[in-house]
Amino acid sequence: MLDHGGKLRAAAQRYGIPLADWLDLSTGINPQPYPIPPIDPACWQRLPEDDDGLEASAAAYYGNDRLLVLPGSQAAIQILPTLFAPVAVVCQTPIYEEHPQAWQRAGHRLRRLPNLQRALAAATPIVLVCNPNNPTALTLPRDELLEAAAQLDRRGGWLIVDEAFADPEMESTAAGLASLAGSAQAPRLIVLRSLGKFFGLAGARVGFIFGAAEKLDRLREAIGPWPVAHPARVVARHALADTAWQAGARQHLAASSLRLAEALAPLGEVSRTALFCTLNMAAGTAAANDHGLDALYEHFAQRAILTRRFTQHSLLRFGLPGTATQWQRLITAIDEWGHQS
Repeated sequence: MLDHGGKLRAAAQRYGIPLADWLDLSTGINPQPYPIPPIDPACWQRLPEDDDGLEASAAAYYGNDRLLVLPGSQAAIQILPTLFAPVAVVCQTPIYEEHPQAWQRAGHRLRRLPNLQRALAAATPIVLVCNPNNPTALTLPRDELLEAAAQLDRRGGWLIVDEAFADPEMESTAAGLASLAGSAQAPRLIVLRSLGKFFGLAGARVGFIFGAAEKLDRLREAIGPWPVAHPARVVARHALADTAWQAGARQHLAASSLRLAEALAPLGEVSRTALFCTLNMAAGTAAANDHGLDALYEHFAQRAILTRRFTQHSLLRFGLPGTATQWQRLITAIDEWGHQS
C-alpha cells in the first residue's frame, strides 16, 4: 500500500501532538469545500439510481456525456490497466504513484520518462500523464496534449490524462480535455476527473472517467452495480450544477495559490497549481541549504503543520491554508525556518 497525504492520526501519534492541533497541508483538497445541501433521509434507505440527474449534471459541467460515474477516480486508476492487454506503458514522471503501480500490477511493462516529448518518442502504445502534474504542479498546454492524443491515435495508441486538479482552470485557455475524450477528434483519449480536489469533497468518493464507449462499458461491468452511495450522488449533482459557487471558488483559489507561492518563495523554487504549491529542494536557494528536505519537513511537523514529502524527487508539497489563523501559522513557521538557517 502506497503512502498518501492526509494521515493526520499517524502524524499526531508520531509527534505527540493532539489531532485537533494540526494544520493539514499534505493534500491538495480545497480547504473551503462545497457546502453540503440538505439530504433527503430516504437516500440512506434506497439504492442509488442512474437516472437521478447526476450523469446529466456531469455531462453539462464537463461538456461530455461519454462518461461513467466512479467511486472516486481511484477506481479507474486501479481497474483501467486490466482493460488492456499487457503492453509497454510510459508514465511521465514524477507522477501520482498509484498509476504506475496499477499498470505494473496488471502485467504491463512500465517506463518512466521525464516529459511528454520523450514519452511519444518511445513509441509505446499507452502514454499516461497527470495534468496538472501531481506532485510537481507543472501544467502541459492543452494543444500539446491534443497533438499527443492525435499522434497516439494514428498508431493505434492511447493517451490517458488524470485531470484531478484541473477543475479550477476550466474557464481558462488551459482548460482540460474531458470534453473531447472519446470524441471523433480524440477517440483514443481517456480522461479522469475527481470531485475530491476542487470541490473539497474527497470523503464523498465521487469521480468520473471519460472516453470510448467500449472501455467505459467494460469498466462498468468490472465495478459492478451501485458504485457510488446515494447521498454522495445527491451532493455531487448539486455541486456540479452550482455555477455561482464554482466561479467564486475559482477566484478565491487563484488568489490563495498566488499568496502561498509568494510565502514559500524564500524557501526555494516554487511551482503552483490553484490547489497546491510544490517546493523543489533540488533547485534554487534550497539546494544550497544545509538543512535539506527532511529537516524542512520536520520543522513544519514539529509545529503541527503536515506537508507532503516526495523524497525521491526532492519535493515538498503544500496545500492551501483555509483560515486567517492557519495562514499566520504557516507564515510564522516559514519565518522561523529562515531565522534558524
